[in-house]
Amino acid sequence: MQINRLVTPIMTALLLSGSGFALAKASPEDIAKLGNELTCTGAIAAGNADGTIPPFSGKWLGTPPGIEYTPNVGQHPIDPYQDDKPRLVISGANWQEHKENLTVGQQAMFERFPDTFEIPVYAGRRDFRYPDVVCDVVKRNAADSELTDEGFGFTGYMGGVPFPIPEADQPMQILANHNFPFRAFTYQTDRDVADVSSTGKISWGAQKNQGLSLVNHPDYIGQPMLDIMAYGITATTKPIRSKGSATVSIEPVNFAQGKRLAWNYNPGTRRVRQLPEYGFDTPLASTAGKLTLDSDRLMNGSPERYTWHSLGKKEIYIPANAYKVHGSDVKYDELLQTGHANPDFMRYELRRVWVLEGRLKDDYRHKYGRRTMYIDEDTWHGVVSDFYDTRDELVQHAYINYYYAYDMQAWQAGSSFYHDLTSGGYVGYNLFQEKSKGPILNAGNMTKDMYTPAALRRLSH
Repeated sequence: MQINRLVTPIMTALLLSGSGFALAKASPEDIAKLGNELTCTGAIAAGNADGTIPPFSGKWLGTPPGIEYTPNVGQHPIDPYQDDKPRLVISGANWQEHKENLTVGQQAMFERFPDTFEIPVYAGRRDFRYPDVVCDVVKRNAADSELTDEGFGFTGYMGGVPFPIPEADQPMQILANHNFPFRAFTYQTDRDVADVSSTGKISWGAQKNQGLSLVNHPDYIGQPMLDIMAYGITATTKPIRSKGSATVSIEPVNFAQGKRLAWNYNPGTRRVRQLPEYGFDTPLASTAGKLTLDSDRLMNGSPERYTWHSLGKKEIYIPANAYKVHGSDVKYDELLQTGHANPDFMRYELRRVWVLEGRLKDDYRHKYGRRTMYIDEDTWHGVVSDFYDTRDELVQHAYINYYYAYDMQAWQAGSSFYHDLTSGGYVGYNLFQEKSKGPILNAGNMTKDMYTPAALRRLSH
């Protein structure tokens, strides 16, 4: 199967003018700061003036000393900071004293759940680093990467963020970093999905998920960017009415030059058919419409329906070093409380984040009229997002618990929580606490021919 055959041209008339768009590169003086004043991926290495954000140490690569961990087999994460205690707990009684460092959605959670919602704040920890090969790629990208096709695509090299020193007026550079951080090149997850009503009743879903990321594949790191970003398969195991349904998808790098392709196997008809559209605000399985396909990881897929704006950097309390919530000893009946997840399992830190906002274009349709993302400066992952409807009313607050996965020497998206501020319900997504295995990362046992319609047919028999 050839990569280029899977990408078909779209939006030609709209995007023909992309050749002259935002071609500025980082200066040699700024590039020299990477690995010095800046971390190798562009974060400010120093702490803040108050000492509430520590300097970057980067003292650990992979498994820290004293941690017993077997990589690539799905062992649950082990917390290297298990003896840490919160230095501050923000609650319904004191949140207004800290609102400068809270998102609008976090403030709304305190207003809706003043007696139970809390943000436990821990001392900041910036101890993990990326492999040297990733840092080398990022430095090359800083010198050579350019946006193309109105910011939908970019030139550069695989294996690291393309714009470690983004320009303040180029939000598409920040979005590209969110979409293309260094992460696992193969993954297998067996995840539960809990749709928790406002009364605490849980409707359960479950999926088996696996994927292959070409842009992070060790054979391709440092090579010029390909057309295809990744392949994936999601198979539903719960609820029983959807059991056996499976979808294979192929993700392009540049949505001006290609589209996301997907095929679905329906167990009722026992047939595989190509989906005419896969993404945007299509409801995500088992979430009762509280998640859209493009809100997984807060934002994914084509950015075409929104006009994007960079709102600069802020210091915000976000989940970080989230090991505790993913422990194999965590039970769902303790974690999944009415209204929101149990704060006792959460760890927040004060972090510098990029604030990126997307506003729905007049000629497009989407469930969300505005989405504001908070992207961790250290990792380039979107960690918190506030979603607004088409009347510009805040309707959802979501966050992802990221942790540094020793298997891949980078940060992994763990369990996430999407709160419907209208109904008071929420979804716990990507739960694996009660599974026998956590995510199996970088086992390296996948090839492109596992992600075709023919492979989907074989998988379904």
